[in-house]
Amino acid sequence: MKQIIIIGGGAAGFFCASNLDKTKYNITILEQNSDVLQKVKISGGGRCNVTHACFDAKELVQFYPRGNKELLSVFTKFQPGDTMDWFDQRKVPLKIENDNRVFPESNSSQTIINTLLNEIQQKNVEVKTKCSVKEIEKLDERYIVTTSLGDFEADFVIYTTGSSPKSLKIIESLGHKIIDLVPSLFTFNIKNDLLKELPGTSFENAEISIPKLKTEESGPLLITHWGLSGPAILKISAWEALSLAKVKYNFEIEVNFISKDIDDAEELFQNFKQSNPKKTIGLAKIFDITNRFWQKILEVSKVDLNKQVAQISGKEMQMILENLCKKKLQVTGKSTFKDEFVTAGGIDLKEINFKNMSSKILPNFYVAGEVLNIDAVTGGFNFQACWSEAWLIAQDLNSK
Repeated sequence: MKQIIIIGGGAAGFFCASNLDKTKYNITILEQNSDVLQKVKISGGGRCNVTHACFDAKELVQFYPRGNKELLSVFTKFQPGDTMDWFDQRKVPLKIENDNRVFPESNSSQTIINTLLNEIQQKNVEVKTKCSVKEIEKLDERYIVTTSLGDFEADFVIYTTGSSPKSLKIIESLGHKIIDLVPSLFTFNIKNDLLKELPGTSFENAEISIPKLKTEESGPLLITHWGLSGPAILKISAWEALSLAKVKYNFEIEVNFISKDIDDAEELFQNFKQSNPKKTIGLAKIFDITNRFWQKILEVSKVDLNKQVAQISGKEMQMILENLCKKKLQVTGKSTFKDEFVTAGGIDLKEINFKNMSSKILPNFYVAGEVLNIDAVTGGFNFQACWSEAWLIAQDLNSK
């Protein structure tokens, strides 16, 4: 029987093993950590954001800043609907939430982990943990994988290591070109009086732009201890990962906290002023924001909170609206989620055959997951790329 070695016991490695034909292959997974499926465990706050309910491949690839062209053919063969079917067939009910993210009904990532562990047990897949790969050598028709637990021989290697610099060095030494890694999903570090003492304040829909890069995003926004986070920030950080690395994470953003054009916001303000002239400005509910944030806006606009609305001057109103709709903030660094760390960069996509995820440089060598120069915004998209790529590899090997 031919021997398959899967290097990396994460989502892509396990899904691939789960779909391989056990009558054709002996399969071994090598994982350097003491636990497998670590990212699956912590994803979605421990609930595991399995995929995203977007069932049109053309639409789906729009969520991938890098890899969108290449993934189009991959997703036409296996997309989120297929992922949901796969788990459904294994008695794991999934649910689609309001924002289209897909989770197990159990709300526990352990359900997904147990399913994958159960699958590979049925296939007699051997899993070696605390097994650190040191070198891979091509010897005639086979590969010798040198590890901390000794040497393994393989007819086929499936490389699903994630984006650790060490794993990229190993595959680079085999002849693959590596695109430098840069962080892709991160929050913005900002020191500004407007954000002080307001961590936890959120905005349902805000607009963020980076004028220097002529780019903008919208979506939920969150004030944190360090600055700003939330989907709007994470999306813009993914799309502009390379440009922001170049400017060393020092740049200016403009924030519209209420997603309203300044003229429309002024009209709302004027209408409120006419109908509630005697209301105290500090307690006025003109816009859909928290009282604490509104009072902070007034404070940084140097407006007396006890003034009546009728007494607000045109100049004061302009100042308030500028701070609400066109607030310029200086970003002075980034914070990454250590747990759900995603990188741009990895194996150059030109060197991969996306019909079956095989290397164009190494025979009988397949690659999937984050080790490739592919990444996505948050919402289950990074996992979907792993499931789809891994499934293609398994289909290709099963047909041999």
